[in-house]
Amino acid sequence: MNRRNRLLSHLKAVKQLPIFIGMLLVLTALNQLPAQTVDSIQTKDVTFESEGVDLAGTIYTPTNAHAAVVLVHGSDRVPRMTEFAARLAKNGIAVLTYDKRGVGASGGVYAGPEVGTNNISVANLKLLAKDASVAVNTLHEQHESLAIGLVGFSQAGWIIPIAAKENPLVEYMVLFSCPTITTLEQLRFQFYTNGRSDFWENHTEKDARNHIKNDPDRYQFEATDPKVALSTLSIPGLWIFGEKDIQIPVKLGIEHLNTLKAEGKPFEYILFPTLGHNTAYADTTAPVDISMHWIKQQVLKQ
Repeated sequence: MNRRNRLLSHLKAVKQLPIFIGMLLVLTALNQLPAQTVDSIQTKDVTFESEGVDLAGTIYTPTNAHAAVVLVHGSDRVPRMTEFAARLAKNGIAVLTYDKRGVGASGGVYAGPEVGTNNISVANLKLLAKDASVAVNTLHEQHESLAIGLVGFSQAGWIIPIAAKENPLVEYMVLFSCPTITTLEQLRFQFYTNGRSDFWENHTEKDARNHIKNDPDRYQFEATDPKVALSTLSIPGLWIFGEKDIQIPVKLGIEHLNTLKAEGKPFEYILFPTLGHNTAYADTTAPVDISMHWIKQQVLKQ
């Protein structure tokens, strides 16, 4: 039985799920597959070599997998994301999650400001993209019949487009609270918000855009612009944003996505008005639930 028929045989009735995508488009959502128990999910620890170092991770395989994803980290020292992986696996999605380079059981050196290095340098973002790409190859070796996508968080907004551009096995991407602006523009915004939770109560969108456009850069390095890679991609992508985000300028990011959509790119986005940067781990399960529905739709289209 092929992938499409396997999925169709397990899906229940179709229902309409109204959400904000683009200009208030309505996405038809599919019911979740019957939840699978921990006993029905197999886990397998794996190691794979990327740019001279061994990275360690775990593959989660549900009994009736209909899609597969590799999880791509944010900027922090992130080990394999076991709880998130198990959540996807319980809904029929095979997952490879791995310890970030230089973290946990993975070799290499972690780059980040807390250790005095620039983790959004061009070199480091390309290196992390290579790690994600090799992870895709590793997951494909285990699940050759499944469509594989990339699911990432925050900093992954710069990493995933690079990896997807370089690896034709990537068939879709989901990006939680990920930037579509350059790395230097991102820093200008973050310095401006300064982590203040009440930032949007005291500043306007115009204030933020003026600062991003005109503020002098505190650091001098070559910027990475995700739109360069995104402009070359033809795979579908879903961005999930929280309007109260103080780490990325969401409305500016949406504006860039609308430009790409107008050029024919199969990109969509969802805006949650009350959420901030932590959309994947918010009190509401809606962001992740919707992402799983969307992944199932992409598999059905193939």
